[in-house]
Amino acid sequence: MTPTLVRQHRSHADSTSRVDPWARARDWSEIQERMLVPLYEAVHERLEVGPATRLLGLRCGSGLALLMAASRGAAVTGVDTSPERLALARERLLPETARGRDAGRGENGGTRARTAPRLLAAVDADAAGKETAGFDVVTVFEPAGCPAGDSEGLGEQLAAALPAARRGAAVVLVGWGPPERCATSSVLRVATKPTDPLPSARGWRPARRDDLEEVAQRAGLKPDGSGRVSCPFGYAGLDSAVRGLLSTGLFDAAIAATDAKQVDKELTEALHPHRRQDGTVWMPNVFRYLVARVP
Repeated sequence: MTPTLVRQHRSHADSTSRVDPWARARDWSEIQERMLVPLYEAVHERLEVGPATRLLGLRCGSGLALLMAASRGAAVTGVDTSPERLALARERLLPETARGRDAGRGENGGTRARTAPRLLAAVDADAAGKETAGFDVVTVFEPAGCPAGDSEGLGEQLAAALPAARRGAAVVLVGWGPPERCATSSVLRVATKPTDPLPSARGWRPARRDDLEEVAQRAGLKPDGSGRVSCPFGYAGLDSAVRGLLSTGLFDAAIAATDAKQVDKELTEALHPHRRQDGTVWMPNVFRYLVARVP
């Protein structure tokens, strides 16, 4: 499935270095998240996600991948530490709750209680529930390893989540493909420039070949295959591209080190080579995923 070009948006950047988390979460939901739809589809198809699947989505963002899994009949649980993205996921997956209605009418009977999505700020030790006997698919669709120190944080989240997964469950980890096959890599390098003197800054770094295997090994998982998926990033114009990329959070350290206007300016300049004659921005990318198993 090819991502659809999104409508034009005005840039949010201003002279302050502060980041508006609600604006960024909305930009992620409306602009950027859909760029990974081919990846979500490929993983769901490979793992045969369907009515018999109990899926846990770590770093679930605003819930698009969960929604796609639920549309295939899966029972889904999502976890994200961003309250803003989690609120948007609730709007998407639990519209009645988001409007203040009673979404739990089936909890004391009926079928809805067994299939209603669950959205959590942290992994619940009892998230699997006695009736489900554990999750059989765990996904982490947020690309691992791009911010410095990210793999360690992901390892902690996996350690908390894996007790809720059954033996043999599939754990899916995702990363950027080789930089030479990802046109966006040259644009993401803008995130590293202002933070170069700050080695501890959580800025972007290029993907390494064994990033995903290293995370799996530290988590005690057994690799069981991998794949690559084309995920081109398409935007209606430069402003939408800037907002979408900023929503990833990869540029926040650069904004803190300089200011939002400077990062916005450098990002816009880096995007110019990818602008087509009709004003749209198009960047071919390849993402890699690893399937590992819980021993």
